Amino acid sequence: MTEHIPTPEEVLLVGEIVAAFGIRGQLKVRSLTDNVAHLRRKIKTVYVGPKLKPYQIKEVFEHKPGLLVFTFEGIATRTDAEGLRGSEVFILESQAVPLAKDEYFIHDLYGMQVLLEGGELLGTVREVLQTGANDVLVVQREQQPEALIPIIHEVIVEMDPAQKRMVIRLIPGLLGD
Repeated sequence: MTEHIPTPEEVLLVGEIVAAFGIRGQLKVRSLTDNVAHLRRKIKTVYVGPKLKPYQIKEVFEHKPGLLVFTFEGIATRTDAEGLRGSEVFILESQAVPLAKDEYFIHDLYGMQVLLEGGELLGTVREVLQTGANDVLVVQREQQPEALIPIIHEVIVEMDPAQKRMVIRLIPGLLGD
């Protein structure tokens, strides 16, 4: 029985393979998830690289904060592991930890329409910057410079990833006008 290869729309990026670890095919992965325990307990298969090749997880542990070590079925040598260096690691989005009310997946924000409280279209989310304090939306506007919109409660009035739209409240100086 061959395993189903998911489409890019069905997966969620959880890390990037940065190096081999040891001589037995283990992989050092820069983690993009806060839910390492969920990954360790609930996820049996990850999908690697642009072709989303499935790998069964034999073991995963946190080596250092933000750095995981994976052991995959079929990857038994350092040379095998080095061949995957630079590849992204995905899980099925349907297997991710359910989001809380005010949480979102960053990829859901791309292409989202940004409206002002009065209903006027400000623009479309082109990029999301992760600054550490809070995420910042880069909004492409018609015939105007891009706008940087912080994702904070004082600015975001409503966010509906399913409808690909959000409503924001302008605060003084936000658009530099």
